[in-house]
Amino acid sequence: MIRAFRANARDHRATILVAALSAAFGVALLACTNILGAYIGATQLGEHGSVQLALLLVAGVFFVIAAYVGAVVTTNTVATIIAGRVRTIALLRLLGSTARDQRRAVAGEGFVAGTIGAAAGGAAAAALSLLAVRLFTLAGVLPDVPYPVLTPSLLVPVVVVIATTWLASWAGGRRVLTVTPLEALGAAQEPPARSVRRPGRLAASLLLLVPGLALLVFGLLLGLGVFAGSRIDLLIVLGFLAVLVALVGGVLSFTGIVLAAPFFLPAILRATGLLLGRGAAGRLAAANASRNPERSSRTAIGLVIGVTLITMFVVASETWLHVIRVAAAAEPGMYAGAEEVLTVAMIVFTVLVGFSAVIAAVGVVNSLSLSVLQRARELGLLRALGFTAAQVKRMILAESAQLTVAAVLTGLVLGTAYGWIGAESLLGSIPGGGLLPPVVPLPFLIAVVAATAALAVCASIAPTRRATRVAPVAALAVD
Repeated sequence: MIRAFRANARDHRATILVAALSAAFGVALLACTNILGAYIGATQLGEHGSVQLALLLVAGVFFVIAAYVGAVVTTNTVATIIAGRVRTIALLRLLGSTARDQRRAVAGEGFVAGTIGAAAGGAAAAALSLLAVRLFTLAGVLPDVPYPVLTPSLLVPVVVVIATTWLASWAGGRRVLTVTPLEALGAAQEPPARSVRRPGRLAASLLLLVPGLALLVFGLLLGLGVFAGSRIDLLIVLGFLAVLVALVGGVLSFTGIVLAAPFFLPAILRATGLLLGRGAAGRLAAANASRNPERSSRTAIGLVIGVTLITMFVVASETWLHVIRVAAAAEPGMYAGAEEVLTVAMIVFTVLVGFSAVIAAVGVVNSLSLSVLQRARELGLLRALGFTAAQVKRMILAESAQLTVAAVLTGLVLGTAYGWIGAESLLGSIPGGGLLPPVVPLPFLIAVVAATAALAVCASIAPTRRATRVAPVAALAVD
């Protein structure tokens, strides 16, 4: 296991970084939850245990989201790595190794990478959390009360990240099972479109998507108090239950969307590409999305995850504040200090959710970089057929542009829906609240479009430069 990891350590730098960020996020999240709990305990709202329970619930939701994002990013990263190792794996198969042995080796590499990253990230986050509390207390930002920062519970995120990284590596290595020894005689290739869009994949995605959507609707109805009548105690219990139900529904439905990505994302990418330009480079960029649906959807889904995540958080937090303001206007005496505490909590969670955004960004950069580098033969063939280096760069730039547009459109729709359901399921039944529309600030829309475009373009510049510097004959000789 360790020997295999050492031999392929460079391939797993992104996996280690994702594991470190995920573990750091979880440890920092638990530490900040303990700090906020002590802070709220020193205020008037501390008399209500339901506030602290809601805080723990929200923290748990954020950690599950971060762990899920890390798992999806790791799965895509491993799948991208395997796509570039097909010929090596096939050669090992030809020499007598079985597909299961190779898949176990890949999962073992993921376990080692996850352990290294999770241990480093968890330790760093614990130390920084302890230091931050001390500094904020000395500066007067936080009241001078005991804060339980370092607790045994901080080990939970580390263990969870190691487990999810191993499972994600196992899932991402499923491509190994389809590699045949005969592929050792040729170059590594992506599977054809018909093998990716098989009926079994569509059926699996629907089995996750349909129940997930049903749970999302059920969680929304629970959060709105439809089944509680006028009983306040039951409204509180159902509010907490609604968030858990909506969380499970969100994970199931989004997993179904990820599985179904090769069926719909290439079409969106192709349509976007055709709108962006009619030149040879633009048309070829649009055609690449349909020619390699697994590669294009795998790259695009990383951007979709990032946009969905940020949109979900922004919409949820803005909708939470809106619900509290509406409720406070209707019931002025019930929410004294609520908006202030919620604002402080949102500031803390805003910093923490940046970890998840960085996790998704790491996956996008890694997938784009590996995807371009693994296409050296394809780019070399285009150069041999008469494409100039500038045309190849324009083609890659066009692909990045269509990725940006498709990811932003898809992510904004999904993130708005998930964020609104999350906000309403948690606070929809509070006195004075109710069913309110989602709040999507315009500055955020501008920022997310600009950030996504910059990420997609910047991630493809360096590998494209490296690929186009290679002579066409040398590129065609790359395995």
